[in-house]
Amino acid sequence: MSLVTADILGVNVAAITMKEAVELAVQFIEKKNNAMIATANAEMIMRATYDAELKMILNKADLVVPDGAGTVWAANYLDCPMTERVAGFDLVQNLFKIAPQKKWRIFFLGSAPGVADKAKLKAEKDYPGIQIVGTQNGFFNDEDNDTIVKEIKKTAPNILLAALGVPKQEKWLYKYIGQLNCPLSIGVGGTFDVMAGVMKRAPLWMQRAKLEWMFRGMMQPRRAGRLLALPKFVLKVRSWKKKENK
Repeated sequence: MSLVTADILGVNVAAITMKEAVELAVQFIEKKNNAMIATANAEMIMRATYDAELKMILNKADLVVPDGAGTVWAANYLDCPMTERVAGFDLVQNLFKIAPQKKWRIFFLGSAPGVADKAKLKAEKDYPGIQIVGTQNGFFNDEDNDTIVKEIKKTAPNILLAALGVPKQEKWLYKYIGQLNCPLSIGVGGTFDVMAGVMKRAPLWMQRAKLEWMFRGMMQPRRAGRLLALPKFVLKVRSWKKKENK
């Protein structure tokens, strides 16, 4: 598949549909090349403008999908047609649907203690036959990394889902991906929290109206400061385009 990418503030994001993203993910798993998928929303891209390591990792990832209405808007504003967002949560659920028949083994890494275990139970209920071969919460120190890598490698997963938050999950995966011997790793943010019922997802009408960011702000007031990234993102993208067109 030939990918068209949008250069958004220095981060290359694929102009891709959900169907295409799932097809690529399947290819990554079958090729067993230790691939990495990043899910880029406006907040992540903004962070990459001042976090050089994160920007480097995103641009070396095998696939960066547009996780957020802001990312889709930016691509279209910068004259790269992008038809839809590819939310990390939805991408994961689509992979879960076909995981039982593919006999994929999946490992959950991240979130608060107990959350990944609840998410595992939810996945096993919703997708009968799915193989979640291990869980590990995200409350660990650097000295635990080698042990965790060995644990993951021992379970031989086809998919590793890392919910450590941005940019920790991307940096952790990039650092250890060569040791994990896992065909596909994905940074999934709050996916386990939603699956476990710890955090609600926006109603469908808000998702369709591209207001999921607002819902998260209402549900998590502590995120209010982080949500300012969106208007800053819009201003920065507008400024970026002006400079590029000079």
